Amino acid sequence: MRSFRAPALRAPALRDLVLRVRRWPGVLALALALPLAGCATDSRSDSGRPDAVPSAVGPSGTGGGTGSSTATSVPQVRGQLRVDGDIRQYLLNRPPASAPASASALAPASAPGSASADDGPRPLLIAFHGRGADAAELRAKTRLERAAAARGMLVAFPEGLDHGWGAGAQATKQRPDPGLDVRFTEALIKHLVRTERADPERVYAAGFSNGGSMALRMAAERPALLAGAASVSGQLPAGDAAVKPTGPIPVMVVYGADDPVRPLAGLPSPPPDPEEPILPTVSARDSAEAFAAAGGAGEPVTREEKGYDRTVWRLADDAPVGDRPHGTVRLLVVHDAGHTWPGSSVPPPEGFGPVSKALDATDTILDFFAAPGR
Repeated sequence: MRSFRAPALRAPALRDLVLRVRRWPGVLALALALPLAGCATDSRSDSGRPDAVPSAVGPSGTGGGTGSSTATSVPQVRGQLRVDGDIRQYLLNRPPASAPASASALAPASAPGSASADDGPRPLLIAFHGRGADAAELRAKTRLERAAAARGMLVAFPEGLDHGWGAGAQATKQRPDPGLDVRFTEALIKHLVRTERADPERVYAAGFSNGGSMALRMAAERPALLAGAASVSGQLPAGDAAVKPTGPIPVMVVYGADDPVRPLAGLPSPPPDPEEPILPTVSARDSAEAFAAAGGAGEPVTREEKGYDRTVWRLADDAPVGDRPHGTVRLLVVHDAGHTWPGSSVPPPEGFGPVSKALDATDTILDFFAAPGR
């Protein structure tokens, strides 16, 4: 197994990278979002289904994507939801009507065989974008909606306030209510269960960077709400913003061995930022180990795969989440990868490091949700 040493990163370099990521998504997001202008739902109500809008991303080949995603267009809508007095936005991708509602890849063990789109509830994935980005940028980078559509899943891409998420438990001047995004996510899940027939027993969370940390926060603080969570380039917050897992839940952490923005070994003392504090974090391994400990897992097993190292902790037999099957916590350390989404065809900002093609993070995450104990 390879040994990894997190690259040293000086405070000015990290500040420069933060500024680049703020500037970079704007051009791409604007290009992707223009077809959606003026199509938001009525902000006076949060009870109806969101309105359909023209797809911002065309068929396969028109906007890049991960290698094994389906080539068909995925129905896309934009929605709004009033939470704590704020109007929150999200993009929703519904699977085509021909997709099985009880796709075996994501159905509970007791579920019947495949069914038509109107016969049963759908699995739901909540996907959090990174800091300085937005829902359209994450969708373009990951193509989660296409791979999920083939599995009969709904995918919701919520929009963070000021292009970010309150992934830590500490109140700041910019985010005085540290629980706001947790409550928004809870409300969004409840809303989609009611209006889109999302299956409350098959709700998952994933995210990139700050959004990956947000997915981990939801898994840590609301393990009974989710059936699994995955983070790419995101770690658990530390220090005064620390988030600690409170119960067993299958979790996958995907991390670049050569991440220059938030190193594999964590970022305990981030440099100051004039717009919003950068949260300190523990290492990727410590993030995974925290969930393993909360699930009563035993000793991990590490194997070197082609292009990455995989460490697996098996959750204890006496620590299921409700009636859900036992699962695992996994850490995938991707060789020669930076602060990027492995398998993506969208170039990252300068200074974020390489994109690994040895692993398709999109399919890997969805396969994990399908069989978290395998």
